[in-house]
Parts: sequence; C-alpha cells; structure tokens
Amino acid sequence: MNFENTEIAFAYKNDAELKNAYLLYKMIGNSFLVKTGGALAKTAVGINFPVGWAVKPTIYKLFVGGETMESCNKIIENFAKHNVKIVLDYSVEGGKTDAQIQAALDETLRTIDNAANNSNIPFAVFKPTAFGLPEILEKKGEGKTLTEIEQKEAEKFEIRVKQLCQRAYEKNVPIMIDAEDYVYQAYVDEVVYKMMLLYNKEKAIVYNTLQMYRKDRLEFLNKLYQQATADNIFVGIKFVRGAYMERERARAAKLGYPDPIHPNKQATDDAYNAALKFSIEHIDRISIFNATHNEYSCQYMSQLMQEKGITKTDSRCYFSQLYGMSDNISFNLAKEGYNVAKYTPYGPIKHVLPYLIRRTEENTSVAGQTPRQLQLLKKEIDRRKSIKNKFLTKQ
Repeated sequence: MNFENTEIAFAYKNDAELKNAYLLYKMIGNSFLVKTGGALAKTAVGINFPVGWAVKPTIYKLFVGGETMESCNKIIENFAKHNVKIVLDYSVEGGKTDAQIQAALDETLRTIDNAANNSNIPFAVFKPTAFGLPEILEKKGEGKTLTEIEQKEAEKFEIRVKQLCQRAYEKNVPIMIDAEDYVYQAYVDEVVYKMMLLYNKEKAIVYNTLQMYRKDRLEFLNKLYQQATADNIFVGIKFVRGAYMERERARAAKLGYPDPIHPNKQATDDAYNAALKFSIEHIDRISIFNATHNEYSCQYMSQLMQEKGITKTDSRCYFSQLYGMSDNISFNLAKEGYNVAKYTPYGPIKHVLPYLIRRTEENTSVAGQTPRQLQLLKKEIDRRKSIKNKFLTKQ
C-alpha cells in the first residue's frame, strides 16, 4: 500500500477546498489558538451567543458533513465516485430529559432507515450516553445497587438500545455502538452482548467498540470470542485506540484505582495490532471495522488479509477514518479496492460544537497528526501548481 499518493487522496477536492483545508490545519496546529478558541466557544454556547457564522465556514466545514442527514448527500455522492462510503453519525451530545433523548433516538432510527436505502452508507452508529443518563451507566458499570427510580432509568436505556438494534436487524444494517469512559463501559459491554445474542445469530449486525489503549481489551476480546463461540453467535468489533486518556488517568489517580490505560503509545500500538491479528485469524466469527488514522495499522491489516486469503471486498473487513482527516489512507485504500467508510458526523452547529472542540484539541495534541495533514495538503497544492505552470509554459 502507498499512502503517499496525494493525487488520489485529494481528487475529490477542488483547488479552493484544498487551500482552505491547508489554512485550517495551520490554525489547528497553533495550540494557543485552539485552547483560546475552544474556551471562547464553550463560553459562547453557555450563554447562547451565536457562533455559527464563525464556525460553519471553518472547522465545521472541515470535520462535519452538514446540519442534517439530507445535507450530507452531496458528500456521499462525491465520495462514492472514488469508492469511499460514508457512516453518518448524529453527533448531538446526549440530552437529560426524556424528550431530548427521544428526539435523538428518532433521528438515529432515521439514519438506520436511510442507510438501508443507500448502498453507499454501509453502517449505522450511536453513542450509548445519548440514550442513558451517565450517572446510571456509571453506577451499573461499578456494580452498585440502584434505587427503584434509577433501575427504571437503566431499563429505559436498555429498551432504547434494543429498539435501535432491532431496527438495524430488520433493515439488515450493521450498527456500531461507540465506546465510552472506563466507568460506563462495563455496563455498555454487558448490554451490547445481550444485543449480540439477539441479533448476531446469522452474521454480525451489532458491533461493540474496543478502545485498545485500555490494558484489559485484548483479554476482553479473547473472552468475547470464546463466549460467542459457545453461544454460536457472530461478533462485530470496531477497533479504536481511545479518546479519553487524560480524563481516564486523572480519574484513576483521584479515586485511587489502577490506571486502566497502557503506559505508552507503543504498548497501545502493539495491543491494537495484536487485536487485528487475532480477529483476522478468527474471521469466521469476527467482523472488523478498523477505525484508525495509523498508517501502519492499515498496512498491517491489508497484509494480514492477503496472508489469510481474504478478498479486499469481504464485507467482514472495513477500514475507516474520520471525515476531514487522513484522506491519504482512505482514498488510497479505496483505490486499491478495499472497503472504506468515512466516519462523518452531522448535526446543528451549536450541538456539534463539543465534538469539534475535541477534534481540534486532539489534532493539536496528537504527535504528528497535524504536521502530517499539512505535509500532504502542501504536497498536493504544489503538485497541482507544478502541472499548471508546465501547461502555461507550453502555451
């Protein structure tokens, strides 16, 4: 695999879009600007100050598909020309009232129905905390006794999750359940497996998400495979490295329990790649959604697939990167014939802002992420400029 071909990576962008992306990544590379802008944005949202005019043409356009599901159609059609599919993620943060949660549930059900009618949307997805109160998920995850009212809230959470998975099963749309904080995840894992028992009897419809920066996830994967084999069901797994490292470590230190995160990036990388290897070796039961911006992990999975004799188009093997990031991986993999789906958030600007702040902070803090994006964008800008200059010289 060659992830250096920027002509393929940015074929879907015109010159103006390419230059705009370059300028935005230059801004994101400025840690002071990101921290200050993030703080101001949070304050603005808190006092209901309109920020859409500043956000929409900048980081929102770079990382978000649109405000509505329908507004993403142009992107879906454009990417389909390059064999890149889309996973639409309704990225509104979880509500506190039943009415807010029901609104998010209704919209997520719509994404499942929409995916069923569009071959360029191969998966649906949702975040568990959008459908249950965090304090309930935490108490259940820690095995604490719930009050009668809290137990009813937990039951409502499970009913909502089942409703989504049932719709996905009926529509034959695989559905991914995102990972959560360490304190919530034990209960989420429990509920997800219940859904697998119901809907994964013929193939993987329900997918769990494993954050491989956690020390226990390789062992969890092994036990999950063994349990699924005993129960004669299939397993779907979305693999990510992890998103809450600083928060997890701070909480562990504060409450005095062992840090659940690997001590360094290399240990996380090793665990991630070992999980890919284990899953490919057990592809008869495990379906893989390899969600990473790590070039080696994508190379490694493609190599494992070749060694195992798995075709590039096997629906049990998908690669994925976030919309607005790592196009050099996504579009070059797709050009080679692999299954690729861009993870694409959508939603109203005000509600998606927390996601955008996390995205910009992540790009600033992750070593090499923003410099790599800038290097690739500049390479393509220079390549196109060189072609135009040669053309003008000939004229």
